[in-house]
Amino acid sequence: MISALVGARLFHVFYESYSFYQENWWRVFYLWNGGFVFYGGAFLSTIAGLLYLRHYRPGEERTYLDLFAPVCSLAYALGRTGCLFAGCCFGRYCNLPWAIQGRHPTQLYASVWEAGVLLILLGLEKTKKKDRVALLREPGSVFFLWMVLHGFGRMIMENFREDFRGPQWGVSISSWLSLCLILLGAYFLAKQKKPACEA
Repeated sequence: MISALVGARLFHVFYESYSFYQENWWRVFYLWNGGFVFYGGAFLSTIAGLLYLRHYRPGEERTYLDLFAPVCSLAYALGRTGCLFAGCCFGRYCNLPWAIQGRHPTQLYASVWEAGVLLILLGLEKTKKKDRVALLREPGSVFFLWMVLHGFGRMIMENFREDFRGPQWGVSISSWLSLCLILLGAYFLAKQKKPACEA
């Protein structure tokens, strides 16, 4: 939790609002004013968690990744609901019946998508490994699936957002990171061991 908080805050400070904090570095510690980036927190906490597991639970890293996959999904869905109440991460203007203050409720799009991902992950965890498709039988596969599904949902949501977050080549940094997440998740799933043929 500490590494997630630090990572989310530092990503915001150094990438999104560096000039603002450069005027007064004490603002970095004003956590109650908001300013966090999900990917920053996710990446740093994953690194910290894997280092911890490698030291105290060597060989069990992928099992613990599977354990935390639905936790990540739930935390993200709740976090985006918080964004809705805070009025941040807003979408482009639209005339749709479900628009909120004339804008796409991108926070709700993300929450609904991630709630669906959560149900998929929980259903997968209840399924016996022998009954799963081959790519999802090895430890770590649930987490890798979350990477792919979360990345897709995030990229879809990013298409409707309008708040400035430092686009690179016309695409937000979050979209690039989501694409990397999808590719990495797909790569690790493809690397899963093939089940032995039954006699």
